[in-house]
Amino acid sequence: MNRPIALAVAVVAMTALTACHPLRTLRNVGGTCHDPKPYMKAQSVAPLKIPAGLDTPDNAAALHIPTLNQPVPPVRKHTDPCLEEPPPFQVPKQPLPQA
Repeated sequence: MNRPIALAVAVVAMTALTACHPLRTLRNVGGTCHDPKPYMKAQSVAPLKIPAGLDTPDNAAALHIPTLNQPVPPVRKHTDPCLEEPPPFQVPKQPLPQA
């Protein structure tokens, strides 16, 4: 008699947990697309000025942030769905020099 009751309680609990709001928010533990990301603060800096008589460094691989020539898109509400996920951005740690 206790086994059917325990089974019924387990089924009701599992059904309640599958629709539970806090569990749905676990997918956004790392943040949502509406949260500010580190790459959004990126800015261009002035090109390096080399004094006369010194060699110029190779800046062929320099990162250039293009200017935005388009109108700003409308502000998305926090309830609007994400359009896409931005790539994760992490700066690799430099290995310590060997002595």
